[in-house]
Amino acid sequence: MVDIHPLVAPWGRFGLRSFFIDAPEPAIVDTGVTESIDGMRAGLDAIGRRIEDVRWILLTHGHIDHVGGAHALWELTGRRAEVIIHRADAPMLRSREAHVAEWRAGRGRWLTDPEGEAKQGAQLREAISGEMEPTVVLDGGEVLDLGGGAPVAAHSIPGHTIGAVAYVVEQTRDVFVGDAVQAYGAASGFPGYEDPDRYRASLEFLRDEIHPERLYLGHPYRRADGSPFPEVLDAADALEAIQGSIDNEARIRSAVLAHLADGLIETESPYSPFETIAEELGYTGDPTLEPAPFFTTMNAYVTQFRAESLAAESGAQS
Repeated sequence: MVDIHPLVAPWGRFGLRSFFIDAPEPAIVDTGVTESIDGMRAGLDAIGRRIEDVRWILLTHGHIDHVGGAHALWELTGRRAEVIIHRADAPMLRSREAHVAEWRAGRGRWLTDPEGEAKQGAQLREAISGEMEPTVVLDGGEVLDLGGGAPVAAHSIPGHTIGAVAYVVEQTRDVFVGDAVQAYGAASGFPGYEDPDRYRASLEFLRDEIHPERLYLGHPYRRADGSPFPEVLDAADALEAIQGSIDNEARIRSAVLAHLADGLIETESPYSPFETIAEELGYTGDPTLEPAPFFTTMNAYVTQFRAESLAAESGAQS
């Protein structure tokens, strides 16, 4: 048996929910950013464990708040820990500039403040403790051995990012999903994902195939009533969070597709050009606060469904 201990990796106005798997070869799931490592060390000290003894760094996906501290943590283990990430998100571990490019191509398209872009680029670069090559690159379907017969299966669950991974402790069905299950969003009040179809398919896979006994989310994501899910979700809470994510995606999709059909209209609203969508969904949060999940998700629908529309038009013309 292995024990799971929640850790908090603070960063600015919000923090990551990281987790320590107390196995014969100990693992940390997600690392926070550069400044998060001291808090992580303190959390381990509090339970009588040492950060130097960590032998696995399991990254659920490539976003900066999940991988930014990986290099610093790896250094503290004497470079002995295996650093694990999916192949599709590995560029985010290798390069600071990959994070800047990801921001610019996604939500940054709709946040057209040149000073804001420069500031955001500087913050992203600073939050990465170091560029590095992963020691193990996943495709999904691998089983990792944390020693003493503690297998952890890695499942590809794209959607939030293309390289999102679920780590499943096979004996206990403890499941770590990072940001792949977002329900009704965290503090921002809106979920963020890069591919709506894959996000939904991965949620259905978690619900129908994985059946978590306990589910561990990367942030305090919320129920429909705004109350946060706990650090550790039991089977009932896990099902509620997964199904809530599916239901909310369907609600957002319906609103977006109806308004995309009418065309995007630039306004003076901070939600522009998605003001009417925000109104229909009752979203009143600040869409510009990073990580700006509102614009991330709007960009995902625009990218996916405009591409499908263009493909259909091309097929009809031929």
